[in-house]
Amino acid sequence: MPLRYEKDGDIAVFTIENGSVNPTNPLIHKELFLALKDFLADTSIRCGILTGAGERGFCAGDDIKTPYKRGTTSRDELADHLWPHNGEGETPHDFSWSRDVLALERFKPIIGAVNGWCLGQGMIYLLSLTDIRIASTNAKFGFPEVAYGMGGAGGTSRLGLQLPHTVAMWMLLTGEPMEAEEALSHRLVNKVVAPDALMATAREIAGKIARHPAEAIRVEMEAYYRGRELSRADALAFTKHLYRVQRMGLREEPVQPENFLYRQG
Repeated sequence: MPLRYEKDGDIAVFTIENGSVNPTNPLIHKELFLALKDFLADTSIRCGILTGAGERGFCAGDDIKTPYKRGTTSRDELADHLWPHNGEGETPHDFSWSRDVLALERFKPIIGAVNGWCLGQGMIYLLSLTDIRIASTNAKFGFPEVAYGMGGAGGTSRLGLQLPHTVAMWMLLTGEPMEAEEALSHRLVNKVVAPDALMATAREIAGKIARHPAEAIRVEMEAYYRGRELSRADALAFTKHLYRVQRMGLREEPVQPENFLYRQG
């Protein structure tokens, strides 16, 4: 299958493997959606890693040569939009599964491990599905769609929320790729490492996250992501509520200081 989903202890790894640069297609989007659903539901899994097989490509984006279902009339187009998976059977016929992936509510961390090209839909997934990012020295990031007359990546990815305005505009309007070190300078990624150290580094970071209580990680992520779109007063009230509910759950088995220090050490 073009997406490999594996569990190793409390860490899950999503690997796109679809040829040398791992382009996506409807089947990959569907498999990723189903894998993410399992990842979010499995309470034994604390953290995930999203990567691409090989060193040439994390994901080069949607394969534009892949045929997909098109409506022949306005009514057909509307039906395809409202019920995108209707009648598709075992084989997905369009790219609407990617919309389902992006619509998932996720408060479990995923680390991006980027090797080689990260373009288009691959870049959208990196920005939307990962919270910490490690890049190999050969990683390159970009949105080349504008050169093919397919604009809109800036809105889908909300790139301007993660990069300065001028940097986002440069990437979106020129279509030129960004090298790993430049991505690091703009804090698009957390760290740049040698290709052979990429997955080991990602697993090390995942282990640091997984050692903490799952409830605390969930609350931290939800408070952070929801708080970004709330007013300061609403963010404070919401976080206080989450914190209070979390503390109520700890009353029966309070965290001992020595245990906390042990986990941190």
